[in-house]
Amino acid sequence: MSAPNIVAVQLTEADENKPLLLVGPGLGTGVEALWNLCAEELATDFEVIGYDLPGHGRSPAASDEFTLEELGDAAAEIIAEQAASGRKVFFAGVSVSGAVALELALKHGDKFAAVAPICSAAKLGTAEAWQERADLVSRAGTPTMVTGSAQRWFAPGFIEEHPERTTNLLHTLQNADRFAYAYTCLGLAGYDVRDRLGQIQIPVLAMGGAVDPVCPPEDIEFIAANVPNATTVIIDDAAHQAPLEKPEETAAALREHFLSAGKNGAASNGGAAQDGVAKNGDATLQEVFDNGMKVRREVLSDAHVDRANANKDEFSEDFQDLISKYAWGTIWTRPGLDRRMRSAVTLTAMVAGGYWEELAMHVKAARRNGVTVEEIKEILLQTAIYCSVPAANVAFKTAKEALAEYDAEQ
Repeated sequence: MSAPNIVAVQLTEADENKPLLLVGPGLGTGVEALWNLCAEELATDFEVIGYDLPGHGRSPAASDEFTLEELGDAAAEIIAEQAASGRKVFFAGVSVSGAVALELALKHGDKFAAVAPICSAAKLGTAEAWQERADLVSRAGTPTMVTGSAQRWFAPGFIEEHPERTTNLLHTLQNADRFAYAYTCLGLAGYDVRDRLGQIQIPVLAMGGAVDPVCPPEDIEFIAANVPNATTVIIDDAAHQAPLEKPEETAAALREHFLSAGKNGAASNGGAAQDGVAKNGDATLQEVFDNGMKVRREVLSDAHVDRANANKDEFSEDFQDLISKYAWGTIWTRPGLDRRMRSAVTLTAMVAGGYWEELAMHVKAARRNGVTVEEIKEILLQTAIYCSVPAANVAFKTAKEALAEYDAEQ
């Protein structure tokens, strides 16, 4: 496998004084046919460029299979020079490119200030179904997909109301290279980031159509519920091609999300803090406290923080404020480590110090930050060597009880 060759397409006038928005199409669609109307709406605030999938539109056919992570690598390469210059860069993608949005957030969060997966999911379909489709299209070609796609892609009545829009989009599908289409299906067969959403440190807008049969609203809401800094927008009377079906509404949601992320200093080009938190050196003490309280709630849960605040009194109030301001607002918001890594370090420190109540709390926090049960086990096994077997023995007992409580709370 290797990263595919995808071609960049200029959708609005080039303007390096505006933030750059890279957009991606879904399987079987062309970026111009899908995004042109929405890009026009966004042109006042962004320079918008897109890409065509391998074997679609202007991009050459792929010569080998590729993963969606590799497709994300190719997308990141398109904006690498701009990101390195310090320019704000955002990404929005539909369906398979929505999956690319999540891959970019996981692997290339230093290049993008925020992303928006649209009409997409953390896992799309089943591996068996994608394999079957790949086999069919490889043999019979992409025209076999036109009728079914027309039924799934658009809200009821849209084809009759907008025949030119739908025809242009379906032409891309009919003309797509069958083998490149099949390779994309195989990439989708291996795609599943459900257990990794908690690792995402940049703002995410999960957007979908209210009547999308491919990625229904519950798929959109799952992303928002599991990404630490995410919001949800569901567009009425839209199905699986929101930028084409509802360009004004899609553009309005993207504009609000990206401009807000840019103002809040979201992670971009290796320079700013994660989760939309301003750098500590640029923030007032109140902002540091507020940012710390935000992260503390995301990591430990609202219920835990509410209990801690409810138990504050004149004697303990200053200590609780110190924790929020310095532990959470100064350390946990730093961009140098992601939250998964910070959780791993914290678990080890709790075992080393024998802080069992704190360990139980941070086991649950680690799960919220995307650390798997298997990874927690490995961390505790490591502490048996470097902290002592007796300490690890207590740690395993404490963690087992905490994991059971975490599962019961979900």
